[in-house]
Amino acid sequence: MPYIIETFDKADSLKLRMQHRPEHLKFLEDHKDLLIACGAKLNDDGSDLGGGIYIVNVDSRDEAQSLIEADPFFKAGLFAKVLITRWRKAYVDGVCHI
Repeated sequence: MPYIIETFDKADSLKLRMQHRPEHLKFLEDHKDLLIACGAKLNDDGSDLGGGIYIVNVDSRDEAQSLIEADPFFKAGLFAKVLITRWRKAYVDGVCHI
């Protein structure tokens, strides 16, 4: 069942984000089988907004929580807040899943 994980970075933490980005990208590659989609949140000008969205296919909220807690960004203390919400996949890439 899909879950949305939304992360919010701590204030003034772009340096910390960039420091741990290579390990974070490796983590995403290693877990790509669980990812429906993910990416950083951006300002309209394309600059970093400080946080991200993960849409994951896991069996439970506990699995979604464990996944985000294993992310190098989480381990580095980057996030001020993490929200996990169950999600109904209706359309993905123009394909109906209902």
